[in-house]
Amino acid sequence: MHAASPDRTSSEVTRTPSASAMWLRAISMTGGAVLMASCNEGVLDPHGPVGKAERVILYDSTAIMLAVVIPVIVLTLVFAWWFRARNSRARYRPDWEYSGRIEMIIWSIPALVILFLGGIAWTGSHDLDPPVPLEDSTAPLDIEVISFDWRWLFIYPHEGIASLNRLVVPVGVPLRFRLTSTTVMNSFFVPQLGSQIYAMPNMVTRLNLKADQPGTFEGLSAMFSGDGFSDMRFDLVSTDAEAFKDWVNTTKKQGGDLDATAIEELSKPVRAEGVRTYAGVSEGLFDRVSSGHMAAVSPQRGQ
Repeated sequence: MHAASPDRTSSEVTRTPSASAMWLRAISMTGGAVLMASCNEGVLDPHGPVGKAERVILYDSTAIMLAVVIPVIVLTLVFAWWFRARNSRARYRPDWEYSGRIEMIIWSIPALVILFLGGIAWTGSHDLDPPVPLEDSTAPLDIEVISFDWRWLFIYPHEGIASLNRLVVPVGVPLRFRLTSTTVMNSFFVPQLGSQIYAMPNMVTRLNLKADQPGTFEGLSAMFSGDGFSDMRFDLVSTDAEAFKDWVNTTKKQGGDLDATAIEELSKPVRAEGVRTYAGVSEGLFDRVSSGHMAAVSPQRGQ
């Protein structure tokens, strides 16, 4: 029995993966997950002019930073190899402490990186300023956004309708948003269209986006706002002009009034519970919510 024990132990050791193999497997799985995540729907798969411009800025910034990161990593490995203990050709200079040329190089490179990144950020922040209208000859669609705990309400002021947790827009039409909140600050974000922006109580922020392809894009709140934050999501549905008109007409026939009483009910903290539409919206409702003044008035039906 004692003679068989080493053989059994040896076979078990052979079947058990080594620590290095386990680490390599973990790294490969992590790398694969990162690559798959980068190919998933998000900021790297934009479907609008703003999102595409932001992706260019992201790529340019990454390339500029890699121009420093990669040489630093390579030189670190080269120095470690060259100044190894067994290399007799490496010069040992314990009293060396300063080189003007080296100081010039190591400070000029990060300075140039900062200048390049600063220039990209400066240009992008002006070209993609959220309140600035998009350069498009098509008349924009006005949408008023109100964030609750933990839901999103979208009001179409010219159509006289509203939708909860679902935003339907015509493809190729500029979207002109006005945003506010009835509670804490929230962050409105449709990753594939771009430009995350805050919705704040007693304030109005503005945002301009456009979906240049039909489809359904996920929207979310990118800022923690309480227990129901993780469910505070909505679908932005981009469809053709005729389908959008049909949706507006169908919504008007389904009934439901959005007034001060409805806003008071929506203001109660509740996790997102699905989609709801309203065929009538009280005139000036968004302005009263954004200013902190609410008064019950009869809803005005969309024409």
